[in-house]
Amino acid sequence: MSLEHPARRAGLASQAAVRAKRKGEWLALFADDARVEDPVGISPYDPVGEGHAGHAAIAAFWDLAIEPSRIEFTWADSFACGDEAAFTGTIRSTRPEVSVEVDLVAVYRVNADGKIIALRAFWELDRARVTPVSN
Repeated sequence: MSLEHPARRAGLASQAAVRAKRKGEWLALFADDARVEDPVGISPYDPVGEGHAGHAAIAAFWDLAIEPSRIEFTWADSFACGDEAAFTGTIRSTRPEVSVEVDLVAVYRVNADGKIIALRAFWELDRARVTPVSN
């Protein structure tokens, strides 16, 4: 897997910032007009299904979905072509009361400057594996 592809590099940097809980670093990876759809379509995080567009909306998505959780990525593979990279694998989101694991495809598209202009995560809520966390 070559790290030289700009979309793959941006995707890996995004994932590293999420794991390390570095919101400012994560937001800086996105172009001003970027859109995050995680998951794509209507969801508890996006009741309209249009995604989170622009830095303010993407920051609000962080506060709602990422900040309260510990996020782990396990990738089986990634495929980079054109201005996009798709990662296939599993993500686990753990909060104090519950751990949720889903299989997904995460697609990052970048502009000519290597900034993320679209992050689209394809996963199905009804296929999520939920495990209570015992304290």
